[in-house]
Amino acid sequence: MRLGFSLEAHSAFSFLEMVGGYQGMVDGGSNIVEADWESVSSILQVGGTIIGSARCKAFRSREGRLQAARNLVQLGITNLCVIGGDGSLTGANIFRKEWSGLLEELAQNGQINKEEVEKYSYLNVVGMVGSIDNDFCGTDMTIGTDSALHRIIEVIDAIMTTAQSHQRTFVLEVMGRHCGYLALVSALACGADWVFLPESPPEEGWQENMCVKLSENRARKKRLNIIIVAEGAIDTQNKPITSEQIKELVVTQLGYDTRVTILGHVQRGGTPSAFDRILASRMGVEAVVALLQATPETPACVVSLSGNQAVRLPLVKCVQMTQDVQKAMDERRFKDAVQLRGRSFENNLNTYKRLAIKMPDTQIPKSNCNVGVINVGAPAAGMNAAVRAAVRVGIADGHKMFAVYDGFEGFAKGQIKEIGWGDVGGWTGQGGSILGTKRTLPGKYLTEIAGQMRTHSINALLIIGGFEAYLGLLELSAAREKHEEFCVPMVMVPATVSNNVPGSDFSIGADTALNTITDTCDRIKQSASGTKRRVFIIETMGGYCGYLANMGGLAAGADAAYIFEEPFDIRDLQANVEHLTEKMKTTIQRGLVLRNESCSENYTTDFIYQLYSEEGKGVFDCRKNVLGHMQQGGAPSPFDRNFGTKMSARAMQWITTKLKESQGKGRRFVSDDSICVLGISKRNLVFRPVAELKKETDFEHRIPKEQWWLKLRPLMKILAKYKASFEVSDSEELEHVHHRGHEEPAAI
Repeated sequence: MRLGFSLEAHSAFSFLEMVGGYQGMVDGGSNIVEADWESVSSILQVGGTIIGSARCKAFRSREGRLQAARNLVQLGITNLCVIGGDGSLTGANIFRKEWSGLLEELAQNGQINKEEVEKYSYLNVVGMVGSIDNDFCGTDMTIGTDSALHRIIEVIDAIMTTAQSHQRTFVLEVMGRHCGYLALVSALACGADWVFLPESPPEEGWQENMCVKLSENRARKKRLNIIIVAEGAIDTQNKPITSEQIKELVVTQLGYDTRVTILGHVQRGGTPSAFDRILASRMGVEAVVALLQATPETPACVVSLSGNQAVRLPLVKCVQMTQDVQKAMDERRFKDAVQLRGRSFENNLNTYKRLAIKMPDTQIPKSNCNVGVINVGAPAAGMNAAVRAAVRVGIADGHKMFAVYDGFEGFAKGQIKEIGWGDVGGWTGQGGSILGTKRTLPGKYLTEIAGQMRTHSINALLIIGGFEAYLGLLELSAAREKHEEFCVPMVMVPATVSNNVPGSDFSIGADTALNTITDTCDRIKQSASGTKRRVFIIETMGGYCGYLANMGGLAAGADAAYIFEEPFDIRDLQANVEHLTEKMKTTIQRGLVLRNESCSENYTTDFIYQLYSEEGKGVFDCRKNVLGHMQQGGAPSPFDRNFGTKMSARAMQWITTKLKESQGKGRRFVSDDSICVLGISKRNLVFRPVAELKKETDFEHRIPKEQWWLKLRPLMKILAKYKASFEVSDSEELEHVHHRGHEEPAAI
């Protein structure tokens, strides 16, 4: 079997790539070339597409598709993987439907014979969605969206410093002609004052409302205003709202010094983020397997992301739903358009509205409840975004919010202060922990902490942190019998670079750390491109959890990643050295090996470095690099800002629901389901009682007993040219496309 494909190669089959998209398929000849292992090496960190892409008029006509079919038959290609937007995927489906008819016509014209018609009688098509707009229904994230968000947030972070210095208002225009995803998520990630989206136009009189909001923010001593506009922004009459129009309004009505920045094609360029590299690699494998399993009866499918899982969906249905969104907007059914975008988009929009617009105090019904927010464990990028969301959602729900400084130690000492809406302004983009965080557990301070909870009448507690926060929650749970002050709703939002908290597939901070590792590995690989024949040993953080080493290895294109969860011995090390020795005979004369800091007591980074240096003598030389605490620092990635914001907002909603249930009853919370960890599990957001999670925890090594990412381990090995079997999606069957279910979706 031969596969027409355009990403990483699989050694058992022939892969051919079409240079220049459908145009290359129509033109044929040198535009369709065989891709081997080396031709797709070293492209992981390259933005755009190395095989080119083009809008093709010819392919829209039957004559063009007839020519394309002839070129494919000549090369024996009967499997097609298309990476593009809904237009490209629609074209692929039409091509597939017409295939047998096209072959009959080619046979009648004498361009192919009857044997070829029978041999290549059907065409399998699998789609992967590559679009920075994230405008395709059926998938939580399209390939390229996260990287585009990185570009936008980099610009916003840079602009915020100049805007603050000069007390300016900035109007930023981002891409999204028909979809406001980039505008909405970047507004969430930077705490923008106002956002304009095609799917959700502002209500009549928005001009006055926006100016009031901007002036209120200035009155709260906010020195800058950020307004984000999607390029396709419209009003309720479907008339365009332009960035220049908004600038004129602000200058005329408020007299603020206002600037417009149009990001344009900056958003399409640059290096892919770690998330996009891993997503594309996972989708690429799923697409190949889907083609291998396809039969003549299998409908064209698209591989997509649902929560944290790769799934296959019917291509036609997804395209139809995507077109339905545009139809709803054209017909001014904007509520329907938002719903058709999916639960993730709708939740993002609702969360943004709650966090950006403060209701007057007189309009907020008071709950007479005090809620504490505390950071515990090592700092993780995104913690501040989580605190901001918790404080603002809590205030919007009528609670008094209290910030606890310096972890449980600060809690015991009474370092507790009421925190207001304006106090957390501008927190989303700041790294580390503004509240301060410590690894100290509450065990030896239980009496003091109970006393402080009594003094400040704390009715609920939100803990944002890593494994220490989880252990602390267990200790507070156990102390409920002795201290009734702990009989209140408590919830933990996981935040640690190690991603080792039981009950959640992801933790706040891990994505930022992954991007740091990936960026560093890219630079290191680039330095090796000049010297040649060099192998780098990189040590990552994570304690006993190999998440950063494994996923960093996958995102950076590593040759090996040593982790605690997969024991290794001297024979494995020797096999890796021999593998790298063979690699040095090819055109890719560099190696990259990642090692988790606690993967082995004896096979330390120094030991592995010395072993590789000795065994590789005369073939390659070695360098080592310990990344250390740089993985905990830096500004949070767009993913971590949004993940922290959404998780924390959801945790506060849970607290509010619990407190409402007990209102007027004076009820003490003693049941297991009142002290939980909020996490993502496969496709759903789940609140798991800590008592339930105890049996799923390896306390000695501070990791969950089962970890989802270990299933991706063989993928890294396959891409490094080792023989390994990879477990693909749970079902070979196509899933139904739906908007809403009983479970709470964990759209990432």
